[in-house]
Amino acid sequence: MACTRKIVLDVLKPHQPNGVEFATALADLSPDYQVRLTVVEVDEKTESVIVVLEGENIMFEPIVDLIKKMGASVHSVDEVEVNGSTMV
Repeated sequence: MACTRKIVLDVLKPHQPNGVEFATALADLSPDYQVRLTVVEVDEKTESVIVVLEGENIMFEPIVDLIKKMGASVHSVDEVEVNGSTMV
């Protein structure tokens, strides 16, 4: 079975939760998730951010669900890294 190791998302989020809270909430979805958040644009009510998630087996749907729950939306999936399994 293939495992997703990295996902890069373009996300539009409100100012609250702030970047630290937003990234921490995503990292808390799995003990092996590493999250990097970069703010690329700020306006009066929102921030455009690039979110890089890395881990052993990233589950996409719970990530999108949590992002929506925090009042944000995924604009695009900009990069994905998937490792295939080897059948013996």
